[in-house]
Amino acid sequence: MNKKSGSRMGALVAVAVAIFAANHSAHRRGQDTDPPPAASASPAPAAKVAPAKPATWKLGAVTLSACELAQPNSGLSTAAWCADFPVPENRDDPHSRTIKLKLAVLRSRAQVANPDMLAFLAGGPGQAATDSASLVASVFKPLLAHRHVLLLDQRGTGGSNALDCKESADAATPEDDGSFDVGKLRAAAAECLKQLAGHADPRYYTTTIAAQDLEDVRKALGAPPLDLVGVSYGTRMAQQYLMRFPDAVRSVVLDSAVPNSLALGEDFARNLDDALKAQFARCTTEPACKKQFGDPDQTLYQLRDALRANPHEVSFRDPQDYRTVKRMLDEDSLASVVRMFAYTPATAALLPLSIDAAAHGDVGPLLGQAKLLSGELSELMGSGMQYSVICSEDADLLTTRPQDAQTILGTRMVDALKAVCTVWPKGTRPADFHQPLKTGKPMLLLAGQYDPVTPPRYAEEVAKGLPNARVLVLKGQAHSVMAAGCTPQLIQRFVEKLEPKTLDASCLDRLQPTPIFIDFNGATP
Repeated sequence: MNKKSGSRMGALVAVAVAIFAANHSAHRRGQDTDPPPAASASPAPAAKVAPAKPATWKLGAVTLSACELAQPNSGLSTAAWCADFPVPENRDDPHSRTIKLKLAVLRSRAQVANPDMLAFLAGGPGQAATDSASLVASVFKPLLAHRHVLLLDQRGTGGSNALDCKESADAATPEDDGSFDVGKLRAAAAECLKQLAGHADPRYYTTTIAAQDLEDVRKALGAPPLDLVGVSYGTRMAQQYLMRFPDAVRSVVLDSAVPNSLALGEDFARNLDDALKAQFARCTTEPACKKQFGDPDQTLYQLRDALRANPHEVSFRDPQDYRTVKRMLDEDSLASVVRMFAYTPATAALLPLSIDAAAHGDVGPLLGQAKLLSGELSELMGSGMQYSVICSEDADLLTTRPQDAQTILGTRMVDALKAVCTVWPKGTRPADFHQPLKTGKPMLLLAGQYDPVTPPRYAEEVAKGLPNARVLVLKGQAHSVMAAGCTPQLIQRFVEKLEPKTLDASCLDRLQPTPIFIDFNGATP
C-alpha cells in the first residue's frame, strides 16, 4: 500500500471508530436515565444467529472468495473473486520456498460463461494487475457479459510477494529533485536487496518464470483458452507466454506494444523527443498557439540549457494542500516532469503553456501538475521487480548512444539502469527470448499516435511476423489507449469474431488530439 492510500484507509478507520464510539456512548446514557421497562413488556431473548459465511465460488480446482479490489489513490473499489495461489519461487529447486500469488476474477454476468477467459497483463514492469480492476471492468464491460476476466498480480508485484523496498533518507532515483547520483543508485539497490533477503530471491522474478505462473493458474482454473490483453510491458508478457504456451491462447490484444527484439530502455530518449516534436508541431501550425508560445520545442531546449548552467531551488504551491513547496529544479528534474506530461493527451496539451510559464519564471503550472501526476504515472525506476526484469532480460544489451546526449532525456535512464544492474542479481534469459514473435493467432495491436514510450512503429515491427494481425493507430492518443473512444467496443468485436483484418474500425476516425491550452481557461474556441 502506498503512503497516500494508507493515509486514506487510516482516516476511514478512524471515522468508523468515532461513529461507533458515539453511538455506543449514547446508548449507555439512555440506559442510565430512562426508567426500566415493565416486566410484562420484556421481550423474549433473541435467538442467536450465526454469522454468514463468506461467499465462495469454485472455478476449476480453485476456491475463490468474494473480495473488493481497491483502486490506488482513490476511495473506489471493484467487486471480484479472489484467492491466493501458491507457486515455487525457484521452479528448478523442489525445496525452494513457496510464494503466494494474488489472483482475482471479475465474474461474467452470464449464467453460463463462454469457455474462453480474458487475462489482463499489466504494465510497468512492476504494476499489479489487480490495481487496474476498475479500468479493466470498465473497458471489458461488453465482454464481461459472456466472459470471466482474470487479474493475476505478476510475481514481485501487488499481492504476489512484492519486491518493494522502503526508501532510505539518502536514496536517489532519476526522478529526484536534484541530479541523480550513480553511486547513490547503486547504494540504494544494495540496500533494497538487504530488505528483500528475508522473503525473496530477485533472480526468480523474470517474465518467463511469470509466464509459467500464469499457465499454472490457467490449468488450476479449469484450463480455459485465454484471450490475452497486455498493455505496455504486459505486451512482452503476452508475447513470451504465447511463444511458450501457444495452445493455451485463443487471441491477443497488444496495447502499446513492446517488440521482443527491443532492450527495454534503449529508445526512451528518442521516443520522447519524437513525441514532443510531433506534439509541438501542432502548436506551430495553429495561429493562436504559435502567436502565444512561438516554438515550444525551442523554448523547452532553451529552458533545459538555462537549468544546465544554473540549477536552482524554486518554490511553488502544492495543488493538493496549497502549502509552499521547495525543490531543486535542474535539467534532470525538467526531463522527468516533461516525460510524465507526455504520457496522456490531456497533460501533453498543457505542455506548451507550462513550459512557457516556467521559462518566464513561473514554475507552478509545471511542477504543480507533475505533483498530481506522480501518484498516477510510474517511471521505469521504482521497484525491485523492475530491476529483476530489466537486469536479467535487457541490461547487457543496453548501450549509451552519443546521439541521445543532447535530447531532453539524454542518456540518464540507460546510465541509471546499467548502474543498478551492476549490483542487482540476474536470472536466466532463454536463448529465444529476443526473437521476433511469429504466430498465426488472431491479434489486434493498438498504438497511440503520440506515444512517448512505445510509438506506433513498435506495433508495426511486432506485426511483421503476424499474418493474422491488424495494427490500429489512434489519432491524437499517447500511451495505453484501450479506453479511448470506441476502442472497448472494437476489442469486444475482435475477441468475439477473431477477424482482425475485416474489423470495422471507422469509429476511431472521430478521435481527435486534445486542443492545446492557450491559457488556463483552455484552448482557443
